[in-house]
Amino acid sequence: MRKSKENKLNYLGEFEELVLLAILRLDKNAYGVSIRSEIERQTERLTSAGAVYTTLGRLEKKNYISSWEGEATTERGGRAKRYFQIESSGAEALRQAMSARKRLLRGVNPKRSPVRV
Repeated sequence: MRKSKENKLNYLGEFEELVLLAILRLDKNAYGVSIRSEIERQTERLTSAGAVYTTLGRLEKKNYISSWEGEATTERGGRAKRYFQIESSGAEALRQAMSARKRLLRGVNPKRSPVRV
């Protein structure tokens, strides 16, 4: 099957999915450091800050997420946190990715599969 232009735009890489899911879990507390910590906590996988911020930039460029600056705080040396939220296009891309995974898992013989879901 040939990929349509629309499917290509909605494609999510594995790490992009993890970042979107972390943003969903964190809700109003989704900023770079908390997103990285949530991914590490839930996946038990070390993650670099650079990978998180690069992915956030890519997701924002795709219009899957938006961001805004919070208030500057003294404990951050007067710097503000950048918060993130998922947009409807990002939620739809995430739904499509999760649906594709479910379709692929259907029909897998659980007795013969090394994967337990």
